[in-house]
Amino acid sequence: MKNARGFQFSGVAAGLKPKRKDVALVYSQLPCVCAGLVTRNAARAAPCIDAAARLPATGIHALVINSGNANALTGSAGLEAVAAVHAAVASALAIAPTAVLSASTGVIGVRLAVEKIVACAPQLVSNLRAEPDAAAEAIMTTDTRVKMASRTLLAHGTEITIAAFCKGSGMIAPQLATMIAAITTDAAIALPALQQALAAASDVTFNRLTVDNDMSTNDAAFALANGAAGNPPIELGDAAYPAFADALRSLCEELAREIAFDGEGATKRLEVTVSGAPTEAAAADIARAIAGSSLVKAAIFGADPNWGRILATVGARVGSQGFAINPYRASVAIQRVPVYAGGPVEHDKMVLKARMREPDVAIDVACAAGNATATAWGCDLSYDYVKINADYSSMIVERAEGGVGTDNRLTNYSPAFKMSLLVEALGYMSHFKGQRCVVKYGGAAMTKDTLKRSFCEDILLLRSVGLVPIVVHGGGPDITRALDKLGSVPQFIDGQRVTDAADLKVVEMVLTGSINAELVTLLNRKGGHAVGLSGKDAALLRAKKLVRSDGRDLGQVGELVEVNASLVELMLSQGYVPVISPVGLGEEGQSWNLNADVVAAGIAAALKANKLIYLSDVAGILDAQGELISELTRAQLAETTFTGGMAVKTESILRALDGGVEAVHVIDGRTPHSVIAELFTDRGVGTVIRTEAR
Repeated sequence: MKNARGFQFSGVAAGLKPKRKDVALVYSQLPCVCAGLVTRNAARAAPCIDAAARLPATGIHALVINSGNANALTGSAGLEAVAAVHAAVASALAIAPTAVLSASTGVIGVRLAVEKIVACAPQLVSNLRAEPDAAAEAIMTTDTRVKMASRTLLAHGTEITIAAFCKGSGMIAPQLATMIAAITTDAAIALPALQQALAAASDVTFNRLTVDNDMSTNDAAFALANGAAGNPPIELGDAAYPAFADALRSLCEELAREIAFDGEGATKRLEVTVSGAPTEAAAADIARAIAGSSLVKAAIFGADPNWGRILATVGARVGSQGFAINPYRASVAIQRVPVYAGGPVEHDKMVLKARMREPDVAIDVACAAGNATATAWGCDLSYDYVKINADYSSMIVERAEGGVGTDNRLTNYSPAFKMSLLVEALGYMSHFKGQRCVVKYGGAAMTKDTLKRSFCEDILLLRSVGLVPIVVHGGGPDITRALDKLGSVPQFIDGQRVTDAADLKVVEMVLTGSINAELVTLLNRKGGHAVGLSGKDAALLRAKKLVRSDGRDLGQVGELVEVNASLVELMLSQGYVPVISPVGLGEEGQSWNLNADVVAAGIAAALKANKLIYLSDVAGILDAQGELISELTRAQLAETTFTGGMAVKTESILRALDGGVEAVHVIDGRTPHSVIAELFTDRGVGTVIRTEAR
């Protein structure tokens, strides 16, 4: 992500929340023009009341945002708190209070512990940095990850940058959606042009986003431009404005999609596109209604291709709004699979259900009533959404010193739901007792904290029913990010990373020093009895330089030669869960970067494991039409040609089967608890490969 010139950021823990950062500051030494949008909720929070009266504005230098407390519906004390925050931050920055704007997010109806924010103002200023990461973290509430984006473009021949971070997870509804966004740009732009660009971008992005159809009291979007790029000012109607407006729209769409994917309790992101409508307003209305329908959202969670709920929603909006659309003439596709076209369309429901288990689900409705199109975003409605929100207010405890804490008592689902799960799951437990399972963990499954936690929970659950897990992890995305920060551009040959000597030190640091340690910590925090192992420990993974048949050099990439199975056997005999990083040891003591897929297969064969599971970034192994193949034999897999990373994975699967592994599973690591779903359901959720068909 590239940051706009002239802006600095900080995030600190003021004590509004029990542990995490909770106050963020955005600062520009150069004065900014500031455009803004605030919630249409009539019960606006105090910072929104203040901002609505002042925006759009000139001469703005700072934006301060707190999380943990919404400062909403707190009477005159709320506005007094806003004034105190502005004064404290202004004093620390040596600027006028009128040059400061603010926003809040968190619990509604609780007095803001303003003295805590006032006290941390000097620290906010002293911590200012060019990177926005700490600020993006400080504004999170139920968000599971930071959300940042940037765009660069030319304006009158000068490169300018637009960058942003935002928060949003629950209480997300159209009409600005419920979120807080801080957008910064180094462009010189006239205030009317900036305000119009922000409003237009929000209308087709944030205003088409819904998680739960509940509009917050606190949502706000700020766009600050300081002119540090030195371009001729962009005015409405000049040649540079369309490109700026389009870049801002693209950035806001990325943020909106990220919010949808991070919806409270969400397991899937939903994209609804309505085409063939008489007007764009009608298309947008229907798309938002489908994305916000509780019945549709519940069907998406259950991977149920219930197109009747989609058309029922279309009919409801047509009937209530008087749109010139005949639902009977509409066409509906789910995951690009036609399910209705003037009547039901025959399709393989099991294949479609499998595709609906992917983390992104697309619904397309063609109305056959015009040429207008609109897209809306949302997410599924899961058990966890109810769990998060059912007891939300009673979980919040006001502390004597000000601020809030949590009392998390709602930790279980309903007895009926738990019983139904146990009845189904108990049938599998005796079958797994004593079986060994090597799980290769990597790809997108490693990029989201909720997926990390669900993976670790799966490993511990498997262990609790008697299955013996061994974890082998990759780390491609983390390695790429680490190298990118050092200015190293990653190179790949047929999906394999080229690793030079300098990069290898970073690879080893990330794999063994960061990822491995984090996984072991997460597992042990839950009583997992996990132990981290580098492939170099006790010569666990012997390796030599990988020599490609085409002669192309991959640098310090190694080929697995031998697995010290006795070391892993020792760990297993003591009840440990081995967590292994794929770094090999050469004959002369040098390190080699090994492919985690190859390592997992080698360990599975050496240990005579019953199962080998690969977490991938797709639903499983797909056919030429992109459909999931549920079962394959070794011979069928060997006859199929793959390229890139999948070719390496396929070779590893064949070696594992030849080495005595009974079954290899390729499943979607982007879906929470996919390991449990694969092993504890009759048909599974991915692809299973065996030596012979069953």
